[in-house]
Order: sequence, then structure tokens, then C-alpha cells
Amino acid sequence: MTQPRHSVWESPSSDPNDETIGDIVEPADMSELDAFDAVLVGEPFDAAVIGREGAGDGPAAIREALAGVKTHHFEGGPIAALGDYGDVQASATDLESVREAVSAVSRTVHDSAATPVFLGGDNSLTVPNVRPLLDRRDVGVINLDAHLDVREGQGTPTSGTPYRELLESGLATYTCVGARHFETSTVYAEYLDEQGGTVITAETVGSDLEEAIHRTQQSVRAVDSVYLSIDCDVLDVAYAPGVSAPTPGGLASRELFRFVRDLASHDRLAGVEIVECAPPLDEGGKTVDAAARVVAHALSGMTAETEPAAAAGGGSR
Repeated sequence: MTQPRHSVWESPSSDPNDETIGDIVEPADMSELDAFDAVLVGEPFDAAVIGREGAGDGPAAIREALAGVKTHHFEGGPIAALGDYGDVQASATDLESVREAVSAVSRTVHDSAATPVFLGGDNSLTVPNVRPLLDRRDVGVINLDAHLDVREGQGTPTSGTPYRELLESGLATYTCVGARHFETSTVYAEYLDEQGGTVITAETVGSDLEEAIHRTQQSVRAVDSVYLSIDCDVLDVAYAPGVSAPTPGGLASRELFRFVRDLASHDRLAGVEIVECAPPLDEGGKTVDAAARVVAHALSGMTAETEPAAAAGGGSR
């Protein structure tokens, strides 16, 4: 692990009244994690991605964009107490060593008082990010994604297998929000249904955002901890061209921001990740800028004093 260089977090603003996230981030080593509300962890690996590579460059680009994002949210106020653990260090082409290194760091952060915010990297890293939690509590994952990612493994983990791996390892509940019609094979939809999973399509989110948030909150009402994963391809290709598998029919950025902030304010939140942001595939920085603001909305949600009202009441898939 390397500590972030100070220059990465310098604010680009010339206005002394502009407090940006670049002004508030502090390096956080293993002994200092408890001093922060949230800690960023970079995971610059994409050797397991299905499709177009480039997500390995995600953490650096997200940090650079995040440095210029202002800290103020109109309902939540300013973000504070944010640390940066740096990047996980491993051979980028050795999947086993990557997973071991990521798991060791994620366990360390999960054991602290800080909430981890993992900057991916490809979606296969969700497994070592979540598995340390499964040892001690019932965990539900909410995955904002165009795809279910419950493919059968073919001997090597990929960005398409993480949630099958986690369900087979004892994940209590799995909810996919933003799934696209005609992007998932029937056999995988049936598998997830057999596992008691919940699917809330992008079409459903677009037609009734409040109901979609309510259903998502209800899907994790019985677990001890909630882990939130955001795959950038949940966004429509117009908002996020820089992903491994861009497709039309996805969420708008404003819908995603609202969803993330509400879900990150969950009183049992155990961690957040953003994956599949691939800067080399981006157009005009659209995807990177959206990813940085997703992180900002998640950080703002973590400071909320109460869980959203959508978590109460009945109704489920």
C-alpha cells in the first residue's frame, strides 16, 4: 500500500471560499483509520474484467476528479473526516495475489470504525471486499448494475461471477437495481430467483424512483449489515461511455445520485464500492466525473443522522 501523494488532493479552485474534497482528505495509515468517518481504498486492477479493459485506471482518475468536487450538499451540509488509505499493492496480472491483497486491506478497514469506500477496479473485486463481512454477520448486498453478475464460474473468477461466488459463500440477500432487459440470460435470472434475490430494473427506476428506493430498502430489512456496490454501467451509455459494457436504457446520473445518497444513509451500512470506471474508454471525462460525484453523494449520505423513511413499512418483490 502506498500513501496518496499530497498533490493528488490539492484543490483546483482559486477561490479561498471554495472548500473541495481535495481540501479535506488526509492520508490514513493502518493505525489511524478510526479517526475518520470514511476511508477511500484504491483497487487498480482489471485483469478479471469481461469485455473492454481500462478500469484499472479508475482509482487515480476518480481521485483526481473528486479533488475538485465541493464538499457541500444542500440537505446534508459539508462532507468531513475523510481519509485515503492509498492503493492496494499486488501484481496486476495475478488474480490470486490481487484477491489476497484486497481481502487483507478490506478486512483491516472493516475492522476499524471507518466506513470503507473502495475505488475499483473491476467488479470481481467485490468478492474480497465483502467476504470479510460474511465471517461475523448476515450481510445483504445492494448492487446498482446493468447486469446480475451471477454467471457460473469457468475455473477463473471474472467480473461476471462475483454475486454467485458471494451467494455460495453465505451472502444473506442480493438486490440488483438498474438491470437492463435483454442483458441477462434466462438461466441466470432463474438462478437469482431461486436464491430469493431481488431485481429492480432500470425501467422501474425510471418510472417510479421513490417506489424503487422503497423496494430496495425493504429487500435488506432483515440483515445485520448492508454493502452498497455501484457499477458505472448502471448509467445509460449517454452518461457513462467509459465502462466495460456500455448499453442504452440505463439510469440517468441524477437518479443514480439520489439512489446512492439514500442507500448510503442506511444505519447498517458496512461499505461502499464503485467499480468498472474505465478512463481510457471515456468520452470527455463523463464517466469519471459521474463516478466522482457518486462517491461524493455516498459520503454525504453516510453523514445523515437517520435512515430514510423508505426503509419503513411493508412490501417486497
